[in-house]
Amino acid sequence: MIYDFLHNITFGQPWFFLLFLIFPVLIFSHYYRKNRKEAAMRVSSVKALERSGTFTNIFQNIPFWLRLLALSAMILALARPQVRYSETYREGEGIDIILCIDVSGSMTAEDFSPNRMEAAKKVAIDFVNHRPDDKIGVVIFAGESFTQCPLTTDHYVLISQIQQIRNGLLEDGTSIGSGLATSVDRLRNSKAKSKVVILLTDGVNNSGLIDPSTAKEIAKAFHVKVYTIGVGTDQAGAATLESREGTGTQQPKVTIDEKMLKNIADETGGKYFRATDNRSLGMIYSDIDKMEKSKMQVTTFHRYSEKFYPLVMLAIALLIIEALLRYLVFKKFP
Repeated sequence: MIYDFLHNITFGQPWFFLLFLIFPVLIFSHYYRKNRKEAAMRVSSVKALERSGTFTNIFQNIPFWLRLLALSAMILALARPQVRYSETYREGEGIDIILCIDVSGSMTAEDFSPNRMEAAKKVAIDFVNHRPDDKIGVVIFAGESFTQCPLTTDHYVLISQIQQIRNGLLEDGTSIGSGLATSVDRLRNSKAKSKVVILLTDGVNNSGLIDPSTAKEIAKAFHVKVYTIGVGTDQAGAATLESREGTGTQQPKVTIDEKMLKNIADETGGKYFRATDNRSLGMIYSDIDKMEKSKMQVTTFHRYSEKFYPLVMLAIALLIIEALLRYLVFKKFP
């Protein structure tokens, strides 16, 4: 809490800090005069030596330092410390985006680190974190499709839902058409000027009730732009499959229908990408992020609360204490 307070402190008249430059002169002058007086003293008796070690002599510099502290408080007060409160208003047109992610068994292949699905989840979360002004949702598909998270601006909930994605949630298979159709349906009633689906898969359409060409036409009818991403290398590695019958391992064959994915992207105004490793997958999402920019106008208002009053009171209190010590305790009258 103290850090947050100090972090927001600004000074309305910072040039008053230049007054601190006189402090070395004041300190030098005080001790120089004090040493000259001590050097000029003539010790006339043993009682004078005894008095030199008394409480009064040892602490006789306290009034001087209290006066410096009071002066410091006054300089800080003159610099006008303020706490800044910022209010940000966002106006404009955001983009509604559905992340359509393949969760079939082949997505657990380990040609990505640690596998395709976990790599896809990571870049999806990074993408969400870079889109604070947009409504984003998630649709997953395998042998069927399912809305993992509807369109939302609550990105904390959205990221939590992405993290829960895993193989085995749906019947195995690759229903690209159903996944795309469900994604478009999530955007059907959207009032956003720009509606986007980012469809990621590593296979060919082999199941589902809606074929990809029909889903593409539905996307065109609702003016939804589709970016398609094919993931996987020729050396896929082992894949761990989870199903209702149990867990097994297989060596998936990479058979991405690039022609179909390119056709969907081209006819809806999007673009097709091919990812062969974690780095290229991250760059693809970064490129899409740059191409689909929200048109937002951000206006920030700053309010300031003056904080010099306590410093003025502190300076007055220190001067009173200094005067009491000087004229009562140490008994130095004019």
